[in-house]
Amino acid sequence: MRVMVLIKSDELAEAGQLPEQEMITGMIKFSEELVEAGVMLAGEGLHPSARGAKVNWTGGKVTVVDGPFTETKEIIAGYWLWQVNSMEEAIEWVKRMPASGKQDGTIEIREIFETAEFGDHMTDEQRERNERMRAQLGQ
Repeated sequence: MRVMVLIKSDELAEAGQLPEQEMITGMIKFSEELVEAGVMLAGEGLHPSARGAKVNWTGGKVTVVDGPFTETKEIIAGYWLWQVNSMEEAIEWVKRMPASGKQDGTIEIREIFETAEFGDHMTDEQRERNERMRAQLGQ
């Protein structure tokens, strides 16, 4: 199963403060372990929301809101895309992630839909188009 591991932001990250060297070293080591175990498919850190935007659809109208965003607990600071055997395995990997110890944090793990899970809800044409797109992406 594939999961997306969402690293929630905090006030320090939103202020643009980079992690300390010890934390950077720990995260690189952790990511190397994920790669060596064949778990990590992708992962990146994100700039603060001040450099982002939200696009909202309401009643057929599109509005754009430039960052920064006020609800820090809802902001994502980074992500990983992992291939694991179970949600329990993903949780165990997250428990091994380095933490700074200077602030609290939250990691959200979400299972990614696989095409087969759509069953009869996806037409054969939609399935073929989706498979072609994934092939172009190398997935």
